[in-house]
Formats: sequence, C-alpha cells, structure tokens
Amino acid sequence: MKFFKFIALTLLCAPVLGFAVDGVALLKKLDRNLEPESYESYRKLINIEPNGNKKEFVLYSVKKGKDQTASLFLQPASDKGRSTLRQGDNMWMYLPSVGKPMRITSLQSVTGGVFNNADIMRLDYAVEYDVASVDESATLYTLHLKAKTGEVAYDKLKMTVDKKLVLPVDIEAYASSGMLLKTLHFKDIKDFGGGIRRPATIETDSPLYKGYKSVMLYSGLKKRDFADEVFTQGFMSRLEELRK
Repeated sequence: MKFFKFIALTLLCAPVLGFAVDGVALLKKLDRNLEPESYESYRKLINIEPNGNKKEFVLYSVKKGKDQTASLFLQPASDKGRSTLRQGDNMWMYLPSVGKPMRITSLQSVTGGVFNNADIMRLDYAVEYDVASVDESATLYTLHLKAKTGEVAYDKLKMTVDKKLVLPVDIEAYASSGMLLKTLHFKDIKDFGGGIRRPATIETDSPLYKGYKSVMLYSGLKKRDFADEVFTQGFMSRLEELRK
C-alpha cells in the first residue's frame, strides 16, 4: 500500500517539477523582445534637474550580435559628430576635436545625468548576467541576476518582467554592497514594425541623485545587418555614413 501511495505522490509532483521556469531561456527571450540581435535606432536622452532644467541629446545607434554597439551624437550641435563604441567590456569615445578614440568606463556617463555608459551602450542582459533565481506571480516574473564578472556596472539586478509580453517593467540595480544604485522604469509599449514591440520609454531615478531623472525615448528601431568594420575604432569618425 505504501508503494502505491509513493507512486501516486510521484505522479502528482511530476507535472509541477516539469513546469519550473527556465530563467536563462526567459532572459534570452527578453533580450530579443527588447531589440533584434542586429539593429539601428534613434534615441533621445533627456536629463531633468530638480529645478526643471533639461538637457537633451539625440543619438543614432547601431548594434551587431550580443556585445557590439556604437552610437553617433546628432544633437545638440556642440556634441554633433561625437561617437561611442563598445566591444564587450571595452568602451571608447571619439571627439572630432581630438581626432582619436579615448577609453571610457561603464560607470561614467557620456551624457551626464542618471544614465551611465552601461545603460546607454547596453549589451544583452544574458551576456553580462547569470540568473540566480526566478520568482513567479500570476502576472509577473521576478528575475534575480548576478553579474558574471567584476567588470559589469551593477553587481546584481532585480528585474520585474511582464509575464505575457516577456518585457521588463522595472529593473533595480544594486552594488556589491547591496546598495540600490538606481531603478529603471520601462513604459509606453510601442509597435516599431518588423515584429518589434517593446517599451519606447525608459525612465531612471537614483537615491544617489535625489530629484534628478533621466529619460530615454526610442524611435526608428528596426533590424539591420552591418559589416564588422562598423564596430572598430577606425570607423568611429565615419558612423554618419550609415545614415546616408
């Protein structure tokens, strides 16, 4: 009798075990839902100060694969022609007045404000983070992510994900000490065409910069393939050619 009870209990538990959430697959799907593996887009970045003053930047950005991205500053006029390049953990900024790329870090910011370079030149989350655990409710997943290396800007991320859309709602970014560094809020789901439907607006705030807020607005996001040459230091002064 005990044997049959054991078999019955095993059969009851098996379906539950079979439906465990695959956090790695979920994170990879979220990456592709946010943007194609290779694409181009336009973004407006707005830094808002506590007194209401704003500074705006317009960037043309391209990405190839999971860990190569480049951007060209179009506005304001004082920054036009400036460009950035990221290859994995390595980042550079090109200034026309200097005429050569300069090394920059993930925690710096080429636009000032609350967004740092890791936010602006983001790689796939699955490239930089391991999934430590996944919590699940009726409508949301909560992914707890741990940086794969010490080179990553944030040691841990707590990512709230819309279960139906598999898109982020909020992301809390933490230092290794456990301190909350910032929160990213994903808003305004938009159909960009070509099967791309994602948040068009990302807002961020930080307890380290009280009263300050930065906003990133996406437009013209579409799939596009690029030659490897585009993601080299030698091409940083020529990114405008991609818009012609």
